[in-house]
Amino acid sequence: MTDPIGSGFDPLQGLRQTTTSAPTSAPASQPAPEKGFREYLLNSLEKVNQLQTEADAGVQKLLTGETDNVAEVFSTSRKAGVAFDLLMEIRNKLMDAYTEIRQMRV
Repeated sequence: MTDPIGSGFDPLQGLRQTTTSAPTSAPASQPAPEKGFREYLLNSLEKVNQLQTEADAGVQKLLTGETDNVAEVFSTSRKAGVAFDLLMEIRNKLMDAYTEIRQMRV
């Protein structure tokens, strides 16, 4: 069954800062601590790994005959592929930036 448009799916959910996780006893003048780049990158790696694991499990179920929903398996596999490609592009850009900074003359 497909989800109707507006069913609550939010592709940017991981990027938005939630205010419900902030402690209620903290003064209102201090902002909630934001995640650093390292934490964001590690979370992204974990999400990509999770997508890859789900895709592998879906392919195994399809091969063993536990499921016959090829479209769902293909969709899950493609989503994992796109996430991995994006992660590799981010890595390549970071490596290019590091190389450029390393070659700067001081």
